[in-house]
Amino acid sequence: MRSFYLTDVGRVRSHNEDSVTILKNQANEYLMVVADGMGGHRKGEVASSLVVTFLGKRFTEMGTLGTKIDAINWLKNILDEMNQLIIDYGNTHIDSSGLGTTVVIALVTNEFLIIGNVGDSSGYVIKNNKLHKVTRPHTLVNLLVEAGDLTEEEARNHPKKNVLLKALGSGEKAEPDVLDVDNDCDAVMLCSDGLTNMLTDEQIEKVLLDDTLELEEKIIKLIRKSNVRGGVDNVSIAYLERKGSETL
Repeated sequence: MRSFYLTDVGRVRSHNEDSVTILKNQANEYLMVVADGMGGHRKGEVASSLVVTFLGKRFTEMGTLGTKIDAINWLKNILDEMNQLIIDYGNTHIDSSGLGTTVVIALVTNEFLIIGNVGDSSGYVIKNNKLHKVTRPHTLVNLLVEAGDLTEEEARNHPKKNVLLKALGSGEKAEPDVLDVDNDCDAVMLCSDGLTNMLTDEQIEKVLLDDTLELEEKIIKLIRKSNVRGGVDNVSIAYLERKGSETL
């Protein structure tokens, strides 16, 4: 497998509240994480960094994720632990009101692919030369779309499109979506909404399927295109693809 991740502050924000990583454990299993922090006085970057650091430590300490059921249970438990970690940090730091973060996580092995998310960071897979979004954003606007009260186009330009219904640190439980994703795919991409708010899925797909670009060049190009279109938010991308004919 080949992987690459990158984060960029964008063209408007003064600092970066995103955190991103890709790690491999002793069993050649992969952890991919993108977290998009929120909160005043730079506390968003504290929340996202707490999540990525905590997750990474716990993942690398394990010899293996085990079975698919083991991995799903581990992911659900670890998200609840991280949720409490952020709440505890906010309770012990008086300047951390509103501390929180979205998170999207992928657990990638030869046997299975599990994706979990809380908030509006996104998870995608590429299969049969097509980009497929597998996560759903936990936002007010998406709830209205699912209820049939807004169209996709209306949602994209809605003034409340960034109002979150879920985030780590915002409730007693993490309440993630945990998805058992078809493992027969060519690549996995996680990203913060700094990418998806600037580029359509079709625009992202066009770059990722460009055979003239190396893996790293694709991610750099996506971030540059986001910035050209305004770069109003931090942008983070984690991308993993298989080599040759191996399956993920």
